[in-house]
Amino acid sequence: MNRFTTPWGALDLTRFPEDPRDRLRAWDAADEYLLRRLAGEPSGTAGEVEPADLSGCVVVLGDRWGALTTALAAHRPVQISDSFLTRQATRANLARNGADPDAVELRSTRDAPPERIDVLLVRIPKSLALLEDQLHRLAPAVHPGTLVVGTGMTTEIHTSTLRLFERILGPTRTSLAVRKARLVFCAPDPDLAPAASPWPLRYALPDGLGVASGLTVTNHAGVFCAERLDIGTRFFLGHLPQRPGPARIVDLGCGNGVLGTAAALASPGAELVFVDESYQAVASAEETFRANTDPTARAEFLVGDGMAAVPAGSVDLVLNNPPFHSHRATTDATAWRMFTGSRRALRPGGELWVIGNRHLGYHVKLRRLFGNCAVVASDPKFVLLRAVRT
Repeated sequence: MNRFTTPWGALDLTRFPEDPRDRLRAWDAADEYLLRRLAGEPSGTAGEVEPADLSGCVVVLGDRWGALTTALAAHRPVQISDSFLTRQATRANLARNGADPDAVELRSTRDAPPERIDVLLVRIPKSLALLEDQLHRLAPAVHPGTLVVGTGMTTEIHTSTLRLFERILGPTRTSLAVRKARLVFCAPDPDLAPAASPWPLRYALPDGLGVASGLTVTNHAGVFCAERLDIGTRFFLGHLPQRPGPARIVDLGCGNGVLGTAAALASPGAELVFVDESYQAVASAEETFRANTDPTARAEFLVGDGMAAVPAGSVDLVLNNPPFHSHRATTDATAWRMFTGSRRALRPGGELWVIGNRHLGYHVKLRRLFGNCAVVASDPKFVLLRAVRT
């Protein structure tokens, strides 16, 4: 837990799931810079700044762990996020700091935005595509008097970021950098008529991928490797396991759902479960699955924290391509939770198949957890591992 001092008081904040060993903070200098600017406090930039009028509809887009939303809870903001973990962190941080949980409205990037937005606060996401898609979705609710302020670390804000704001909302400028953080100011132009959002993207997989050859893949903005098939998934598809007879298969961290959809085609009669913490990803996976399978094919689509919502001992096979980043921090915490959750959810004899970069050393963790781990296939970059629940 860490103490975040804001103009609206000191807050105790944590990431989600809470881990006392996690030394990463639930906020950074970009969050602090934005809040001080809204309060009219000096922040190292030139000139006096008036406090922002937060009496109207305040929308917080892309909050990382709920720091901005929790600090502004008294102004009843609407939080829009693609992350299930962000929503859970926000709920936990609101409760931890005694805020009214009903004061904040939590919406996903797949939900309809408010009809009118008076203050739009944007935490610049890692995915430029997600920012583009969300600005398109929010633009109709923005009016000439809307205060639009973005925030991010200097490494997160590029010329392409500013161009997006300018093309979709209106004239844009940046602040001076303070503690390696920067603000983005945009003045909405009511006469601007931006082109429609290019998202989602759809493409057909090439030949040579077995049952996955020719599949039509849907990618909503922000999904990993949305414009092409990533090389790890390509390698996995070349060694996809087949389960004879009825089986329950989980595509864990499903992204656009290519692995799970291919598994359904390789194992007719199987029931698929697609799981991801991204609302955009699960929406992509459902569209990919429905576009390529028989209408009678059975599948469940879950937005959640790994395998937490999957009953214990209910699964025969888990397919997993785990991420090793949390925003810009490199960590194996997510992979470890995926592995432990998979072991709990697997039936005896059930298998976890994991694709990963060779240098990540997942085989060590899997042997420790399952008592066994076999290499199914490998190349100079990737290794495909199988662990069996005994």
